[in-house]
Amino acid sequence: MRAAANRICRLTFAFGLAAGLSAPAFAVGDESDETSPPPKTQTTTKCADGKVWDKKRKECVAPKKSGFNDDDLYEAAREFAYAGQYENAITVLNLARNKNDPRILNYLGYANRKAGRMGMSYYRKALQADENYILARSYMGQALAEEGDLQGARVQLVEIRDRGGENTWAYRALLQSLNGYRTY
Repeated sequence: MRAAANRICRLTFAFGLAAGLSAPAFAVGDESDETSPPPKTQTTTKCADGKVWDKKRKECVAPKKSGFNDDDLYEAAREFAYAGQYENAITVLNLARNKNDPRILNYLGYANRKAGRMGMSYYRKALQADENYILARSYMGQALAEEGDLQGARVQLVEIRDRGGENTWAYRALLQSLNGYRTY
Protein backbone atom coordinates (compact mmCIF):
# COMPACT_ATOMS: atom_id res chain seq x y z
CA MET A 1 0.00 0.00 0.00
CA ARG A 2 2.81 2.39 0.93
CA ALA A 3 4.74 1.65 -2.30
CA ALA A 4 1.62 2.36 -4.36
CA ALA A 5 1.11 5.67 -2.55
CA ASN A 6 4.75 6.65 -3.16
CA ARG A 7 4.40 5.77 -6.85
CA ILE A 8 1.20 7.86 -7.13
CA CYS A 9 2.99 10.79 -5.45
CA ARG A 10 5.94 10.49 -7.86
CA LEU A 11 3.61 10.31 -10.88
CA THR A 12 1.58 13.29 -9.66
CA PHE A 13 4.79 15.27 -9.20
CA ALA A 14 6.10 14.25 -12.63
CA PHE A 15 2.85 15.20 -14.37
CA GLY A 16 2.74 18.50 -12.51
CA LEU A 17 6.35 19.24 -13.42
CA ALA A 18 5.75 18.37 -17.07
CA ALA A 19 2.67 20.56 -17.20
CA GLY A 20 4.54 23.44 -15.65
CA LEU A 21 7.43 23.10 -18.08
CA SER A 22 5.18 22.94 -21.11
CA ALA A 23 3.23 26.09 -20.21
CA PRO A 24 4.41 29.25 -21.93
CA ALA A 25 6.68 31.41 -19.82
CA PHE A 26 6.26 35.15 -20.06
CA ALA A 27 8.84 37.57 -18.79
CA VAL A 28 7.97 40.75 -16.98
CA GLY A 29 7.06 43.26 -19.64
CA ASP A 30 6.68 40.55 -22.26
CA GLU A 31 6.00 42.16 -25.61
CA SER A 32 5.69 39.05 -27.74
CA ASP A 33 2.76 40.35 -29.78
CA GLU A 34 4.61 43.62 -30.41
CA THR A 35 7.78 42.11 -31.79
CA SER A 36 6.50 40.28 -34.81
CA PRO A 37 5.33 42.33 -37.75
CA PRO A 38 1.63 43.06 -37.69
CA PRO A 39 -0.41 41.20 -40.28
CA LYS A 40 -0.93 43.20 -43.44
CA THR A 41 -4.43 44.52 -43.76
CA GLN A 42 -6.23 46.66 -46.27
CA THR A 43 -4.57 49.66 -44.58
CA THR A 44 -1.32 48.91 -46.41
CA THR A 45 -2.60 46.73 -49.24
CA LYS A 46 -5.55 48.82 -50.50
CA CYS A 47 -5.43 52.23 -48.88
CA ALA A 48 -3.21 55.10 -50.02
CA ASP A 49 -2.20 58.55 -48.86
CA GLY A 50 -2.15 57.63 -45.16
CA LYS A 51 -5.72 56.39 -45.12
CA VAL A 52 -6.72 53.58 -42.78
CA TRP A 53 -9.09 50.70 -43.46
CA ASP A 54 -12.32 51.14 -41.53
CA LYS A 55 -13.69 47.65 -40.83
CA LYS A 56 -17.17 48.91 -40.08
CA ARG A 57 -17.51 51.04 -43.19
CA LYS A 58 -15.42 48.63 -45.30
CA GLU A 59 -13.48 51.43 -46.94
CA CYS A 60 -10.30 53.47 -46.65
CA VAL A 61 -10.82 56.63 -44.63
CA ALA A 62 -8.72 59.48 -43.36
CA PRO A 63 -8.14 58.46 -39.73
CA LYS A 64 -9.18 61.86 -38.36
CA LYS A 65 -12.60 61.49 -39.98
CA SER A 66 -13.34 58.15 -38.41
CA GLY A 67 -14.13 56.94 -34.92
CA PHE A 68 -11.03 54.83 -34.35
CA ASN A 69 -10.10 54.11 -30.75
CA ASP A 70 -6.51 54.24 -29.54
CA ASP A 71 -6.00 50.49 -30.02
CA ASP A 72 -7.11 50.77 -33.66
CA LEU A 73 -4.83 53.75 -34.21
CA TYR A 74 -1.91 51.93 -32.58
CA GLU A 75 -2.38 48.85 -34.77
CA ALA A 76 -2.65 50.96 -37.94
CA ALA A 77 0.46 52.92 -36.96
CA ARG A 78 2.44 49.72 -36.32
CA GLU A 79 1.40 48.46 -39.72
CA PHE A 80 2.49 51.73 -41.34
CA ALA A 81 5.80 51.66 -39.47
CA TYR A 82 6.58 48.08 -40.50
CA ALA A 83 5.74 49.03 -44.09
CA GLY A 84 8.27 51.88 -43.91
CA GLN A 85 5.54 54.53 -43.96
CA TYR A 86 6.89 56.42 -40.96
CA GLU A 87 5.17 59.76 -41.59
CA ASN A 88 1.81 58.00 -41.89
CA ALA A 89 2.54 56.17 -38.63
CA ILE A 90 3.33 59.46 -36.89
CA THR A 91 0.19 61.12 -38.24
CA VAL A 92 -1.99 58.27 -36.99
CA LEU A 93 -0.27 58.07 -33.58
CA ASN A 94 -0.77 61.79 -33.06
CA LEU A 95 -4.53 61.19 -33.24
CA ALA A 96 -4.54 59.01 -30.12
CA ARG A 97 -6.65 60.30 -27.28
CA ASN A 98 -4.32 58.99 -24.57
CA LYS A 99 -1.08 60.82 -25.27
CA ASN A 100 0.53 59.05 -22.30
CA ASP A 101 -0.04 55.49 -23.53
CA PRO A 102 3.46 53.95 -23.48
CA ARG A 103 2.73 52.00 -26.69
CA ILE A 104 1.81 55.19 -28.53
CA LEU A 105 4.84 57.03 -27.17
CA ASN A 106 7.18 54.14 -27.98
CA TYR A 107 6.04 53.95 -31.60
CA LEU A 108 6.20 57.74 -31.93
CA GLY A 109 9.84 57.37 -30.92
CA TYR A 110 10.39 54.47 -33.31
CA ALA A 111 8.70 56.12 -36.31
CA ASN A 112 10.48 59.43 -35.72
CA ARG A 113 13.84 57.64 -35.37
CA LYS A 114 13.28 55.67 -38.56
CA ALA A 115 12.22 58.88 -40.34
CA GLY A 116 15.59 60.40 -39.44
CA ARG A 117 14.61 62.33 -36.33
CA MET A 118 15.70 61.07 -32.94
CA GLY A 119 12.67 60.12 -30.87
CA MET A 120 14.45 59.98 -27.53
CA SER A 121 11.90 62.18 -25.72
CA TYR A 122 9.13 59.75 -26.69
CA TYR A 123 11.06 56.78 -25.31
CA ARG A 124 11.68 58.65 -22.05
CA LYS A 125 7.99 59.49 -21.73
CA ALA A 126 7.03 55.87 -22.48
CA LEU A 127 9.35 54.70 -19.70
CA GLN A 128 7.97 57.32 -17.31
CA ALA A 129 4.54 55.83 -17.96
CA ASP A 130 5.77 52.22 -17.62
CA GLU A 131 9.33 51.65 -16.46
CA ASN A 132 8.99 47.91 -17.20
CA TYR A 133 8.15 48.42 -20.88
CA ILE A 134 11.16 46.56 -22.23
CA LEU A 135 10.37 47.17 -25.89
CA ALA A 136 10.71 50.93 -25.26
CA ARG A 137 13.99 50.22 -23.48
CA SER A 138 15.19 48.22 -26.48
CA TYR A 139 14.26 50.90 -29.01
CA MET A 140 15.77 53.59 -26.78
CA GLY A 141 18.97 51.55 -26.49
CA GLN A 142 19.09 51.11 -30.27
CA ALA A 143 18.69 54.88 -30.70
CA LEU A 144 21.47 55.49 -28.18
CA ALA A 145 23.74 53.06 -30.04
CA GLU A 146 22.97 54.84 -33.32
CA GLU A 147 24.00 58.13 -31.66
CA GLY A 148 27.25 56.51 -30.50
CA ASP A 149 26.27 56.32 -26.82
CA LEU A 150 27.19 52.67 -26.36
CA GLN A 151 27.35 52.99 -22.57
CA GLY A 152 23.78 54.35 -22.49
CA ALA A 153 22.67 51.49 -24.74
CA ARG A 154 24.32 48.96 -22.41
CA VAL A 155 22.48 50.51 -19.46
CA GLN A 156 19.19 49.78 -21.26
CA LEU A 157 20.37 46.22 -22.00
CA VAL A 158 21.02 45.67 -18.30
CA GLU A 159 17.64 47.20 -17.43
CA ILE A 160 15.91 44.78 -19.81
CA ARG A 161 17.81 41.83 -18.30
CA ASP A 162 17.10 42.95 -14.73
CA ARG A 163 13.39 43.29 -15.49
CA GLY A 164 13.20 39.67 -16.62
CA GLY A 165 13.56 40.29 -20.34
CA GLU A 166 16.82 38.51 -21.15
CA ASN A 167 15.04 35.86 -23.24
CA THR A 168 12.99 38.32 -25.28
CA TRP A 169 13.25 39.77 -28.73
CA ALA A 170 13.72 43.23 -27.17
CA TYR A 171 16.91 42.06 -25.45
CA ARG A 172 18.26 40.20 -28.49
CA ALA A 173 17.59 43.15 -30.83
CA LEU A 174 19.44 45.59 -28.57
CA LEU A 175 22.28 43.13 -28.02
CA GLN A 176 22.59 42.74 -31.79
CA SER A 177 22.74 46.51 -32.26
CA LEU A 178 25.67 46.45 -29.81
CA ASN A 179 27.26 43.77 -32.03
CA GLY A 180 26.70 41.14 -29.38
CA TYR A 181 28.90 43.05 -26.94
CA ARG A 182 27.80 42.55 -23.32
CA THR A 183 29.61 44.23 -20.47
CA TYR A 184 27.72 43.99 -17.23
